[in-house]
Amino acid sequence: MSFMMIVSPAHAQQGLFVAYPSPNHKTISEKIFLIGTAPPGGDVFVNNQKIERSPAGHFAPSFPLQLGENLFELRYQNQQLQIKVTRESALKQMPMELGFAPDSLTPSADIYRQPGELICFGAVAPASAQVTVQLGDKIIPLSATQKVQLPPNSAVLTDSNQPTITAEKYQGCVAASTPGNLGMPLFKVTLNNKSFLQKAPGNVIILSRSQIEIAEVTVDAGVARTGPSTDHSRLTPLPKGTQATITARDGEWLRLDYGGWIKGSETKIFTGPVPPKSLIRSLASRIVPGGTEILFPLEVAVPVSVQEGGNTFTLTLYNTTAQTDTIRFDDNSLISRLDWQQVAPEQVQYIFNLKSAQQWGYKLEYRGTTLVLTLRNPPSRENSGPPLSGMTIMLDPGHGGPEDSGARGPNGYPEKDVTLVVSKLLREELIKRGATVLMTREDDIDLLPGDRVMMINKQEPNLALSIHYNALPDNGDAMNTKGVGMFWYHSQAHSLAVFLHNYLVEKLNRPSYGVFWNNLALTRPTIAPSVLLELGFMINPYEFEWITNSEEQKRLARTLADGITEWVEKSR
Repeated sequence: MSFMMIVSPAHAQQGLFVAYPSPNHKTISEKIFLIGTAPPGGDVFVNNQKIERSPAGHFAPSFPLQLGENLFELRYQNQQLQIKVTRESALKQMPMELGFAPDSLTPSADIYRQPGELICFGAVAPASAQVTVQLGDKIIPLSATQKVQLPPNSAVLTDSNQPTITAEKYQGCVAASTPGNLGMPLFKVTLNNKSFLQKAPGNVIILSRSQIEIAEVTVDAGVARTGPSTDHSRLTPLPKGTQATITARDGEWLRLDYGGWIKGSETKIFTGPVPPKSLIRSLASRIVPGGTEILFPLEVAVPVSVQEGGNTFTLTLYNTTAQTDTIRFDDNSLISRLDWQQVAPEQVQYIFNLKSAQQWGYKLEYRGTTLVLTLRNPPSRENSGPPLSGMTIMLDPGHGGPEDSGARGPNGYPEKDVTLVVSKLLREELIKRGATVLMTREDDIDLLPGDRVMMINKQEPNLALSIHYNALPDNGDAMNTKGVGMFWYHSQAHSLAVFLHNYLVEKLNRPSYGVFWNNLALTRPTIAPSVLLELGFMINPYEFEWITNSEEQKRLARTLADGITEWVEKSR
């Protein structure tokens, strides 16, 4: 995992060298760390302050930042370097004169809403001002609200995820019932008997109830989210062919009737006489190579969601009404019982009670209008074979190619190189234990996260492990943060993530960074338990020496293979 954009050379330098930040770095952080190295003989000074270094001469001190420009002068013997870091405000800039802060008016794009639905407006303006919005023939007063500035998701990685409070935003809502384009809202701010007018960039359109717009997902897995931006959390991906009524639009984003938002570019839109809804009657199951298929015959491909729990797998169908009286479900090696209920109008829930708490992956797809759920079997071990016989494991060496080096150590050594070295060592160890091992890359090549995920989905391994080394956001403590971290997303991967974390910490006597639920591309595959491993911090001067020690790399690979073997033997 990398939080750093590095422009430095990729290999160790003679003399004083700074790997991060770049000479004209910009950040919104309150502090910054300087990652670099110099020969161990002699001292390194930053702004005339002697800094701590590792035995090999690496350093990573942190310094506070004031708003605006911050100059750091580094000195080692007769060498000097200067680095300028500019700290920018994380808040929207307040207008110097009467007016609105740049890009603060909402709606910021055309929005479509249902008749009677609330339409909300926002603006950043000077304190103690009066702010109103005119929409059509209505004038809506906006109230000054105490705005809570939430930290980014990455703040949890540095234990700094506390909100800050500002009082800068004006907000208000109104409902409109007449269909049509109400135009761009006109904002007015008044202070000291002076006024300023500005239109919002987006139109407000009220949809007609007689015009039913339907979105059909045209990509293999439509990305559904909790709101109209990539900042919002992901929901269960919508299989290709899914249809749902569009109930609102925010720019390029569509709100579907079951509650999720999706980009319009992942759909085709058409009008229909009725909303896409379905009945469901019988359903069937059948044994297929490697698992069990459950088929849900529907009239139309409806939105779905999945929730995994200990010994349960729950599938919810939206816009669906049950007319089910009989289900045949014979004894199954995976499933002990299937329960279902109509949990809400047009919402049917199926709960698969599983014989094992460890789940080994699933697929969800539409074949025509039939939803097909495939639950995968545990991998079977060959009789008297080595402990990982019957297992296919996909290793993903993180980063790669000239455009994605990942994090860099103090001497410029890139994460992409060490992940490949350790992945190849791990492959050798897993093969010795009987596993079939696949690699997303074996050379220094460009490979996007989506490409790696496609390889996992196509190859359908039993486990997928993405190998990485860590870095931190600017406000982290690079000198003192170290250790093994594990990242998981689906419940089926949680046990593996926790086990491998604890195993490496204990067997290698390494510090613990922690186990994290995280929405990362390489933790999201559902076809197999998928874990992203952060095996140490590239930016920590002391841990970097362990990371690049060839004997320790071999020991790490052996220990990691042992841990995988032990987990597999107790889980399948």
